[in-house]
This record gives sequence, C-alpha cells and structure tokens, in this order.
Amino acid sequence: MTDEFLSDTLDLGAALKRPELLRPGFLIDGRWIADSALDPIAVENPADGTIIATVAQAGEEHVTAGIECAKAALPGWRGRLASDRGARLRRWAELLTAHREDLALIITAEQGKPLFEARGEIDYAAGFLSWYASEAERIHGETLKPHKDRRLMLTVREPIGVVGAITPWNFPVAMLARKAGAALAAGCVMVARPDSLTPLSALALGALALEAGVPAGVLNVVVGDGPMIGGALSASADVRAMSFTGSTEVGRILIRQSADTVKKVSMELGGHAPFIAFDDVDLDKVVADAIAAKFVTSGQDCLAVNRFYVHRAIHDAFCEQFAAAAAALTVGPGWRRGVRQGPLIHRAAVDKCARHVEDALKRGAALAGGGDRLSLGPNYFQPTVLTDCSDDMTVFREETFGPVAAITVFEDEADVVARANATPYGLAAYLYTHDMNRIWRVAGRLEFGMIGVNTPAFTGPPIPFGGCKQSGLGREGGSYGVEDYLETKYLCLDIAS
Repeated sequence: MTDEFLSDTLDLGAALKRPELLRPGFLIDGRWIADSALDPIAVENPADGTIIATVAQAGEEHVTAGIECAKAALPGWRGRLASDRGARLRRWAELLTAHREDLALIITAEQGKPLFEARGEIDYAAGFLSWYASEAERIHGETLKPHKDRRLMLTVREPIGVVGAITPWNFPVAMLARKAGAALAAGCVMVARPDSLTPLSALALGALALEAGVPAGVLNVVVGDGPMIGGALSASADVRAMSFTGSTEVGRILIRQSADTVKKVSMELGGHAPFIAFDDVDLDKVVADAIAAKFVTSGQDCLAVNRFYVHRAIHDAFCEQFAAAAAALTVGPGWRRGVRQGPLIHRAAVDKCARHVEDALKRGAALAGGGDRLSLGPNYFQPTVLTDCSDDMTVFREETFGPVAAITVFEDEADVVARANATPYGLAAYLYTHDMNRIWRVAGRLEFGMIGVNTPAFTGPPIPFGGCKQSGLGREGGSYGVEDYLETKYLCLDIAS
C-alpha cells in the first residue's frame, strides 16, 4: 500500500495484507469476545460514511472480568525480570513496524487522517514501546543517607498494580502505546478502553501484543459505552491508577469518580495552543511551520494551534503567505494520493468549526480563505484562515479542534504573553523568535507545559508530554512517564546486630 492508492472507496478487509488484524470483538485475558448482549458498534469511515466493521460491545460484567483477569495476571507480570518485560515490549514495537502499512490503513479508514500521517503515528507508537522496553531496566530506587545511628535506609520502586486507561479517537494507536508501554514496563497490568469511534486500531494493537508474547490478562481491551466503562474502572478498588487522554470535561468527571478509591490519576486534557511569531523570524520558515502546527490531523490535535499572535511588522505578509499555503492543501479521503487534510471525525466537529467561523465574522474578523463545508461529504471542512481576530471571539476562547486558523496582531511582548496566558488551559505553546534573551524571557512566562521554540515538532518518546492548569495532571513519555505507574517503598534496616 502506498499513497498512490486511488480508488474512490476503500474495502479495508481486501486492502490489508493481514485482514485478521480486524477484530470483531474485544480482548479479555487473551481471549477475543465477539458476542455480547449489547448491540454491536458499527465503525464508520468518516471519509465516505461506509461501515468498515462491527465490533462487539462490552457490558459492565466484561469490564469487571477484565479487571479481575488483570489482577490475576499482575503477580506473574511484575515478578518477571525487567529485561524480560522489555524484550516483549521491544518485540511488540517490531511488530508495529513490520505491519506499519496495515495499521496505518486501519487508522486512515476509521479516523480519517491521511496515510502519511497514519504511518507517522505508527512510527511514533513503536518508538514509545521501544523506549519503554529499555526504560524497564532503568527503574530503580536509591540508598539514603541515614539520620539515625546503625541504620540502612533505602527505597525501592514497585508497580502500582492494575491500571485503567481511556484513550481518544484522534491518535488511536499512539495514545494506547504510550500509556501501555510505560505501565507494562513498570510491571503494571492494564484494562484499556479505546474510543468507540476508532476501536479497530486498538484491537489490532492488542492482537500484536499477544503475538509479541505479552501474557494473557496483562493487556485487556474493552470497547463500549464511555461513561459506563469509565465509571466501572473508577469505582473499582482493584484499579489503582487511571490514565486518561481526552476532554477536560470528561477528565473532571473521572477525577471525581476516582477520588472515592483514592486512585493515582494522570490526565492529558484539552489544549488551546497559542503561536507567537515575533518580527525577527524567517517568514518562509515560520509560515511552513505554522501550517504544520495548525492543520495536522485536520486540526483535531490537542497540540494544534488555536490562536496565532503575529507581530505587526510581519503580520500582513504572514497572513498572505499563510492563507495561500492553507488554500493549497489538498482535501479528500486519506487514502488518496496527495491528500494533506482528511475529513473531520463526525458532523458535530464540522458544525463546531462552522459556529466558530460564523461567530468570528459577526464580531469583525475577515475571511482570508476557506470558511465553509465541502461537497466531498458531511465531514469535510475547508482549511480556513481568519484575520483581524480579537480575544473576545469564541475561536480565541475555546478549542476549535478543526482546520480553522485565527490570526491576530500584537506589538508588545508583555501584552502578548498576557493574552496567550489568558486561558484555563496550558498544554502547549509555540514561540518564534531568534532573540535568545527573548526566548528565555517569554518561555519562562508562558504558562504551558510544553513550548516549541522555532519548531512545530517537539514530542516523542524521551520527552515529558503534558500540561498545566486545566490541561492535565502528570506526564507521559520519557523517564517521567513511568512515574504514574510506580509506588515508592521505603525500607529502614537496623544493622546494629
């Protein structure tokens, strides 16, 4: 499969080299369950509305069974040598790479993103599994300088236990791999719930985990109603940690529900990223980077820029070049050659884009390009550029999560920092300037967990991914990412005798 795949429709089963990666049911204790009393979930291709597959839906009894199986598998998994756990994670990563084309095509079919982006997601996911394969052997405690005579004091790091994980539809393989890689490396076991819009990718990932030698019960994948599954995982005293990627609204609910059993929670929640470009930048580079930072995954990315602040000295030239570059993006089904923006995930996402554009225009914004739905289908929206925007517009107050770029002008450094920070969210920000003093000064004042300085690409296995304020709790990735899955145990030994 290459990006020269040109047919108007996609027969996913026929296109896959390994059609058995399409699983009709969910995974508990190494067994595939394709029958349920609940209605199956019809997985829709957002590009053309066709039904790709149906997947059995788990009930509460299945979630309970998944937790019990994970709990039973915990002693054996945590008792393995770190090198053994790492070897299985590394093999899992190798299988993702070996089946990259099939996995990418599954993502494109159920999520909509172009094939080149889907391939990048598989590489990203495999990178996390490979990283945590090695990180498993780097988890260690320490000896402490004693404060009492004739004592030996030390700490050990132990797996927290059963982990509940809830992953989103926009990166259905990467988010599960990032969570599972860290948790399994630490010696934990997991019950994961992928979004019902994109379950096929996660189920294929689960199939490859079994093939890689991850024992039955260590990774369980249940598909079904989000509130029910999230509630069951939160309520269970056997689940000791909850990891969630999704909206801030749902994150708040899970935090409240998890409080009754005092779980450790890690939350990667909403974003509202500002992009600040000062007047000392290379305009061609900053425009190219701005396009990448805005329109990846059709703007359906928590890191996607929502607000552009451009210095007055370069504002007009930036807007002109940026609008031209956005207009040049080819929109269509993700499996078609040359497509750089696919459909949005569903009609509601398109409606939100339309509302934000309408509100901005009513409040005085100018439309520099796009701004409307496309005749390709109900889930398509034009790459859109709004200029003359102001901070009172909805697009500057809410995360659009779509291909709508809103641009405003600034002159004063302190003012633009204050405007960028004027949001309850704090996931990521982008800063463009070549003044080193300004880089340190502005980066130090921006209230965001991650800042890309003169680059739109800054995430990956070694880095701590996460935000502050209402964008989340904890970090994923690198040595930081394993912390949410570990407990610290302190030992004090009397060595006088």
